[in-house]
Amino acid sequence: MSTLLRLATAGSVDDGKSTLVGRLLHDSKAILADQMVAVERVSRDRGLTQADLALLTDGLRAEREQGITIDVAYRYFATPRRSFVLADCPGHVQYTRNTVTGSSTADVVVLLIDARKGVLEQTRRHLAVAALLRVPHVVVAVNKIDLVGFSHEVFDTVNADVQALARDLGIDDAWAIPVSALEGDNIVDVSDRMPWYTGPALLDLLESLPPADDAGHEPFRMPVQLVIRPQGAAVDPALAEFRGYAGQIGSGRVAVGDPIVVLPSGHTSRITTINVGARSLEVAQSPQSVTVQLADDIDISRGDVIVAAADAPACVKELDAVVCWLGDEPLRPRARLLLKHGARTVQAVVTELTGRLDLDSLTTTPADTLVLNDIGEVHVRLAGAIPAEAYATSRHGGAFLLIDPHDGATLAAGMVSSRGDSG
Repeated sequence: MSTLLRLATAGSVDDGKSTLVGRLLHDSKAILADQMVAVERVSRDRGLTQADLALLTDGLRAEREQGITIDVAYRYFATPRRSFVLADCPGHVQYTRNTVTGSSTADVVVLLIDARKGVLEQTRRHLAVAALLRVPHVVVAVNKIDLVGFSHEVFDTVNADVQALARDLGIDDAWAIPVSALEGDNIVDVSDRMPWYTGPALLDLLESLPPADDAGHEPFRMPVQLVIRPQGAAVDPALAEFRGYAGQIGSGRVAVGDPIVVLPSGHTSRITTINVGARSLEVAQSPQSVTVQLADDIDISRGDVIVAAADAPACVKELDAVVCWLGDEPLRPRARLLLKHGARTVQAVVTELTGRLDLDSLTTTPADTLVLNDIGEVHVRLAGAIPAEAYATSRHGGAFLLIDPHDGATLAAGMVSSRGDSG
């Protein structure tokens, strides 16, 4: 069975992300005939001599009319070797928040760079986001190589700049491939117009990348999303004994008989049953959604986390974090927000802004505010304790959202860098 790979595109405006995705889908034969007919018809209406493959992903009317990508467009396709979930993210600076969304669950980010322009500020921002989100793999597609005469020298210059930036951001490896999304060079098949390039085509690389770090090897964590008590319990006494706790396993594995701890209460018990629908399991692991029953009658509600007893994290009421600010209004110290961690939401105060990432120097500089698309460091105090973990240790346990308490809008994506006092 082919393994699943989640990938996201990133890059600056007009670097050709949607065209590359369209080319990838088209050349891998992942497009239905009626879709292609519609794309060809719209392309002819625009006076184009060939199909505009970007239309395969620019699905919103506003995107088609403006010729830009606004929202994250998800596409699903498969090859004999692998299945893919692909997120085509916008390139405009004002839509960087969408890139954060698309990259947050990605196994690989495909970062496009226009060979004529090289590394730009938005390139640096997207690479910084990939580094902060600990995306396991970064692939740099140096696009429009046909417009610079398939120049080896141009590619080497861009690649050198990218590799230096990646090292500064702590990215271990960033594959670079010269491509022409419009012409199809090095997308699915290796191009014969660049004999100096001896690496794989983009699809070959995506098919062969090693799987991301398996969350199944991390400690068991399952946020409780729903407490199940059948409505017939008042009629059927047998049902009164049933109380299940449903949720998606965020990390690790669990087996019947395993000792567990419920956080933040700290109550202990053990797993007696694991169910997926009507099917009983002896063992389950991330990312399965399951219902578990416990040996003891414990007060558990939505937002609690069931964890392995052997390595339960401490619950904290303070934390230091890196945030990507996604709100239209600036973030200022003493802002009162909501923090959502897993299925639990608590009141929070951003007590301090400790710095902002300067994308030119890649250093943290003092800041009084964070504005849209800024990446900054903050200290947060919580009204209730949460079992937060360092993001460097667990992408699942160290991620959170900051939310506007008035309208529920998402204001920031956060990553825990260190934890404060226990709750």
